[in-house]
Amino acid sequence: MRYAVVVQGGPYSHQAAHSALRFARAVIAAGHRLQTVFFYHDGVYNASRLAAPPQDEPQLREGWQALASEHGCELLVCIAAALRRGLIDEGEAARHGKPAHSLEAPFVLTGLGQLVQAAVDHDRLVTFSP
Repeated sequence: MRYAVVVQGGPYSHQAAHSALRFARAVIAAGHRLQTVFFYHDGVYNASRLAAPPQDEPQLREGWQALASEHGCELLVCIAAALRRGLIDEGEAARHGKPAHSLEAPFVLTGLGQLVQAAVDHDRLVTFSP
């Protein structure tokens, strides 16, 4: 079965992001395919390369990156939600005249159309919200 996950909660302000990562790992361990993770609303903060949580807390961004690296799932970040929250990649930083970027591969800025496409293309779409 092919799964897509939507993460709407910030990484350390709600349980949603941590639960989503644990669910994603469980889906893969059960033999299913996790193809897409879409970060929306405050969930876009999971993609910030500038976050520096204490070492004794879960490293959620690194967990998502490892999942993408090991299992080939897409990590899609809503561009509208990200720009509102100051999360931009190199291309958007240049386009908006910003001196730095806070998002890097494998996270990709994309539009809501990709979320709609994920809902159509996958067998299950599971949302984690605060």
